[in-house]
Amino acid sequence: MSKKIIAFGELLWDILSDSTVLGGATFNFAYRVNTLGDQGLMVSRLGRDALGREAYDKVAAMELDTQYLQWDEQKPTGTVQVSFGANNSPNYVIIPDVAYDFIECHDHLLQSVLDADCLYFGTLIQRNNTARETLSQLLEYSPDSLKILDINLRKKCYSPETIAFSLRYADILKLNETEARQLGDMLEIDDITIPGFCQRIIEKYSLQYCLITLEERGAFAVSQEGEKVYIPGFQIDLADSLGAGDAFTAGLVHKILRGESLRTACAYGNLLGAIVATQIGATVPIVSGDIESFAMQNTNRNIDDNLKAFIAV
Repeated sequence: MSKKIIAFGELLWDILSDSTVLGGATFNFAYRVNTLGDQGLMVSRLGRDALGREAYDKVAAMELDTQYLQWDEQKPTGTVQVSFGANNSPNYVIIPDVAYDFIECHDHLLQSVLDADCLYFGTLIQRNNTARETLSQLLEYSPDSLKILDINLRKKCYSPETIAFSLRYADILKLNETEARQLGDMLEIDDITIPGFCQRIIEKYSLQYCLITLEERGAFAVSQEGEKVYIPGFQIDLADSLGAGDAFTAGLVHKILRGESLRTACAYGNLLGAIVATQIGATVPIVSGDIESFAMQNTNRNIDDNLKAFIAV
């Protein structure tokens, strides 16, 4: 049965050296859950400019529902300058004061979250008071939905206050290893090991799950009940890592909403993330046959020796 998943946040253009690609973590996530058979509803705001019109048309062409995309008559459509450093890791310059910073709340949007199975949000969308207040209302209006916090600690795009606010509402926290270190310092979590950090933050904020993606080394997760799962990474030829983490989150949520185990959900998310990392761009289509074929052909793994005791079998 299809699940209703509200994705609240940034819809923007990634400006690369040789191309311009529609993206944003929230959009990448919404697109991917939609392709998995769920109803991914993107809530964002576009400028009434050429980039905004092109983005709207592309979203529609990708068969995502556009009813919650707002128009801004003054602010431009969001853009990010993307460059790649060592190991093809992306670097971002995120343009401030753009349309998605001003997502407005209205009755139609509030009604939409009442029966949502999941509400996905991050920290970038909270850098402006308007979007932050809209998110706050949606969170209050959807007490029964699963709340996914996908932290993105981009420079000048978060504060200790928005982090604390987000964690109070989250059921699932997903972040990468660098963000875990930053968050640990910010929250004065003195256990610097990956399992220790996850356990401490679950206890501190009553989370159901904490998940850390580890790039080529896979992913690690801890549940509120104390289950610890490590899924080693696939040995692949990396094309670019744009959208890999978002695909992981989409796969994980898809399985969690169906009552699957943490181990199964992490393994599925890890598969999707690895496949996306072998492609150029974050929104290349993946069908079920691709997933099965990839799993059968890619059996070599990158194992973190510090986590191998938690490998799921």
